[in-house]
Amino acid sequence: MFALRNSTTWIVLAMALTMSACATKVARMDVNEVKDLTGNWNDTDSRLVSEEMIRDVLSRPWVGEFTRGHSKPPAVIVGEIRNMSHEHINVVTFVSDMERELINSGRVDFVASKTERQDIREERKDQDLNASEASRKAAGQEQGADYMLKGTISTILDTEGKKQVRFYQIDLTLISLADNRKAWVGTKKIKKFVEGSSVRS
Repeated sequence: MFALRNSTTWIVLAMALTMSACATKVARMDVNEVKDLTGNWNDTDSRLVSEEMIRDVLSRPWVGEFTRGHSKPPAVIVGEIRNMSHEHINVVTFVSDMERELINSGRVDFVASKTERQDIREERKDQDLNASEASRKAAGQEQGADYMLKGTISTILDTEGKKQVRFYQIDLTLISLADNRKAWVGTKKIKKFVEGSSVRS
């Protein structure tokens, strides 16, 4: 009986040790801290690329030229950003980062996206039926965009054994909606060296 009880105790202890060894550990980080675990595109890439590229597009002559010619800042919208890379990239986060930089710059007006505009139009329809005349917002008063920002994210992989160089190229183009003229073209390149057993071609 003692031997059985003793062996049961050891089994319970072993299970407890195994469970504690497999327990998930979480440590909070500063959101601006750089932490590359896999070498994939991450939040740091999204933030730094959006900051640098929006800073560049807003430093070019088109902003001042439009503002002087129309006595108002240009209205900009972010269009499709196509992920043509080898990995899954959360393009929504990248677009949000660029929108934030554009809006907070104070140099341009920013127009809601196609999805957002549809939601707002539905709300206006509802107001037309249910809101008081004094608070109702009329249709047909939207501000149209003057420029659309579009782009792609592409990658090139160079792999040998457990070593890999990952090259990311982000291309953005600002297009005038009035005449399809390209007002600005920007490129940002990122190169990462990744080494380890998890490297995939």
